[in-house]
Amino acid sequence: MNETKQTLPGFSHWAMFAVSLMIMAYGVAFSVKSALGTSPISSLPYAISLFTPFTIGNVTIFMHLVLIALQILILRRNYQLIQLVQLPVAIAFGFLTDFAMWTLRGVYYTNYLGQWLLCVVGILLVAFGVSGEVESKATVLAGEGFILAVCTANPEIPFSRMKVIFDVSLVVLSIVVSLIFTGRIGGVREGTAAAMICVGLLTSVFLKPWHRLAVRVNQDVMNH
Repeated sequence: MNETKQTLPGFSHWAMFAVSLMIMAYGVAFSVKSALGTSPISSLPYAISLFTPFTIGNVTIFMHLVLIALQILILRRNYQLIQLVQLPVAIAFGFLTDFAMWTLRGVYYTNYLGQWLLCVVGILLVAFGVSGEVESKATVLAGEGFILAVCTANPEIPFSRMKVIFDVSLVVLSIVVSLIFTGRIGGVREGTAAAMICVGLLTSVFLKPWHRLAVRVNQDVMNH
């Protein structure tokens, strides 16, 4: 993987990242359509979108902006300005999420099995998109950037543990916010738990095909 990082052209990095971003956006949209709960990173934006005039994409952008600001506050002088690329990425991801929701506006479920089918598709797409994001080595979304910032400032905290803390915190916030403003739990159900368990496991599996694609693209570019 290191070899790919050193030789893969910048355009290919970003092309792979852009495709991954679109895949993740559709994963979020399918999860929302399932009504079985979204992935942790989208649970809070979805919960807020239920009682405000803002779309899930709008709230996603705002949440990512907050996470970028928190990264700067945590790292202070150690914050690398190149990480501000997360800003346009956040905006793009928000718009892509709304676009995916719009294109799937005619998708509905008729029974519980249908809900799980949509949920599984969402989980697979999110995991596939995350693995592509990782393999692209272009940048990370603000959520991962925030986790990395905390781990950088506190080296004793492993990334995996902080990731779990972050995800659980978002889910808890989603539950609290939705209960306060709507009187019910919105966006957090059994599908959320399934996403928390499966996305990480599937991401490691999907890294292999993404890596093969990255190597192949690199070889094609080198040959030309």
